[in-house]
Amino acid sequence: MHKRKICVITGTRAEYGLLYHLMYEIKKDVYLELQIIATGAHLSPEFGLTYKEIEKDGFIINKKVEILLSSDTPSGVSKSMGLAIIGMAGAFDDLKPDIIVILGDRYEAFAAAAAASVFRIPIAHIAGGESTLGAMDEAFRHSITKMAQVHFVSTEIYRKRVIQLGEDPINVFNVGATGVDNIKKLKLFNLAEFEKSINFKLNKKNLLVTFHPVTLEKESAEAQFKELLVALSSLKDTNIIFTMPNADTDGRILIKMIEDYVDKHKDNAIAFTSLGQLRYLSSLQFVDAMVGNSSSGIIEAPLFKIPTINIGDRQTGRIMSESIINCPPEREAIKVAIEQAYSQDFRNKIKTLPHPYGEGGTAAKIKEILKNLNLNNILKKQFYNLDFQIK
Repeated sequence: MHKRKICVITGTRAEYGLLYHLMYEIKKDVYLELQIIATGAHLSPEFGLTYKEIEKDGFIINKKVEILLSSDTPSGVSKSMGLAIIGMAGAFDDLKPDIIVILGDRYEAFAAAAAASVFRIPIAHIAGGESTLGAMDEAFRHSITKMAQVHFVSTEIYRKRVIQLGEDPINVFNVGATGVDNIKKLKLFNLAEFEKSINFKLNKKNLLVTFHPVTLEKESAEAQFKELLVALSSLKDTNIIFTMPNADTDGRILIKMIEDYVDKHKDNAIAFTSLGQLRYLSSLQFVDAMVGNSSSGIIEAPLFKIPTINIGDRQTGRIMSESIINCPPEREAIKVAIEQAYSQDFRNKIKTLPHPYGEGGTAAKIKEILKNLNLNNILKKQFYNLDFQIK
């Protein structure tokens, strides 16, 4: 019996968390063969060697593609992309997958899609149609959409955007967000277990901070993050849990700023290169709000009925729950947003808000589609034209 070989590619801890349940669904299906390529930050000591988390979860990594240079400058990232294409070429040549699965908009995913296109390997893309106007990843995401043949989107609006890009509706599936599965399926820590797992006691008030580098905004990541740190320093009776940023341009600058802040605020601040999926999601049960500019504040945090303080333009364009407080990267505006997040009226309001990204079961839906998809002639896709008049 020929098993369909589905190759899942992951480059960051956050991305792996979103792919975990799909990987598990593929692995346990007797008609499918799971292949895994780990790349990017997974293989970097600086970012926690998080490939070990994948192996700890019982998965076999078929190929490790080294791409990180000791630089997060535009030149360094561009060179990493070149290394990624070279490494993916070797991996695809050896593994010969029937189809690859990539998620999101990072440069590693773009490089994998480019290499797969040359190899004439069908591409299944998760999270197309979304918009992040504050990051260069916006262009990567839509470029991947044009290289991919199969699309798994998280809302109906995103489905329409992918079709607007010329993709055939028959291969665009609204399955909800993969992050919802994690929350629905994982047995999360209770408070005592969580505090023990991070070796840190929570306070009367607690915030989870995840801030990634910005790439298209006028103010630098350093300037924006300084404003956030000044705002956090003014808080009383508040503990701060930082998670380190991605391996993007200027990421190392933010890491140094976090380390310096924690060193000066050892009594009420702690930082983690990687909390891992279980601890990260468990933390959302106990913090009062999520602060920063991460997509998890848009997708996962609202499910826990807590506010998200979304700083700057990095996530502009995404569909957002009313539990999300958008504010500019300015210390006074951030302070006002934090006050709003603690307002009892606001907290009562968000308890009954619907979640725009589905109710779970996403991984199983994607697996079934990948399993039964007819791959014959799938590469010969045509541009799907919408019937409308351009003004």
